[in-house]
Amino acid sequence: MASFGSSCRLLPSTVTAKAFSLPLLSPSLSRSPSSLKCTRSSYLLPLLVLRQKLQRRSMVGTPNAGSTVITPNCFASEPEQLKSARQDIKELLKTTFCHPILVRLGWHDSGTYDKNIEEWPQRGGANGSLRFEVELKHAANAGLVNALKLLQPIKDKYPSVTYADLFQLASATAVEEAGGPKIPMKYGRFDVSAPEQCPPEGKLPDAGPPSPVGHLRDVFYRMGLDDKEIVALSGAHTLGRSRPERSGWGKPVTNYTKDGPGAPGGQSWTVQWLKFDNSYFKDIKEKRDADLLVLPTDAALFEDPSFKVYGEKYAEDQDAFFKDYAEAHAKLSSLGAKFDPPEGFLIDDGPVKPEPEKFVASKYSSGKA
Repeated sequence: MASFGSSCRLLPSTVTAKAFSLPLLSPSLSRSPSSLKCTRSSYLLPLLVLRQKLQRRSMVGTPNAGSTVITPNCFASEPEQLKSARQDIKELLKTTFCHPILVRLGWHDSGTYDKNIEEWPQRGGANGSLRFEVELKHAANAGLVNALKLLQPIKDKYPSVTYADLFQLASATAVEEAGGPKIPMKYGRFDVSAPEQCPPEGKLPDAGPPSPVGHLRDVFYRMGLDDKEIVALSGAHTLGRSRPERSGWGKPVTNYTKDGPGAPGGQSWTVQWLKFDNSYFKDIKEKRDADLLVLPTDAALFEDPSFKVYGEKYAEDQDAFFKDYAEAHAKLSSLGAKFDPPEGFLIDDGPVKPEPEKFVASKYSSGKA
């Protein structure tokens, strides 16, 4: 396994097409702030109006000319390259069905955040550190090297996009392309520059802790998230499968995972495990299908009184789930990140609206060819 530093071997740029699992709660070149230094303006134009293609600029006087040279200022990531990268991610999803593992990649890069630590990057969070071997070897990140292999060609094609932004862009795009809500994302995240800046192991949630409810709160409260956000984010288990060889959880194969796109096997939380909807909550509540996975941390959502309020709500009202999930996902994706510009920037024009289901390939994820 390798990192992407200039002194390290690059990951392979190709990977066999397959559908990837999302055990969310499971046991080339880095760009640093110093490499992104550009002349700063003493007079910033309004941000977050990319449709007008405004950029911050620096005014430098030109001797003997009586005029001004305008030098463009740079963001951590270049907005137009991010837009192009998003289109490439959409094409990747159509051929590899890797929606679950891309969601997991974004989550695991940001989910190490500790709100009690102020310094960056010691506080963890969405900073691209997951590309380094030392963090990839954490038990909770088993299999995520496959996500990096998928995204590396896109990173090579768009060098002015940081890994931190690319991971979160891929995660949000995967949810949207699987029929989920539009995520109100912002971009401009800096990358950490060395493996020494990776967080210690043990920051991510476990699937089967001794006290599932207490464990969920310990981990997510540390990130600054509340009970509603914990339950909403758990709903991402509507995507993907848990493979016992990676996480230690799930069956080797079920009726719902023996066929369909990609390599067979694993146990899914839902029948249509490539479709983003509220069936995760319905299936946990009913517990009628032995072929569907229910982890201890999943069951906790209907056992704890506070969690259960939201679990019941989302099982009955998909629109409410989509709304709360989109907000929680956007929040999670920004945790711990250092942005340039400081407030981040958008790559979407106009208001963010939910989109209708469009991932037709999801019908193949129910075990029916």
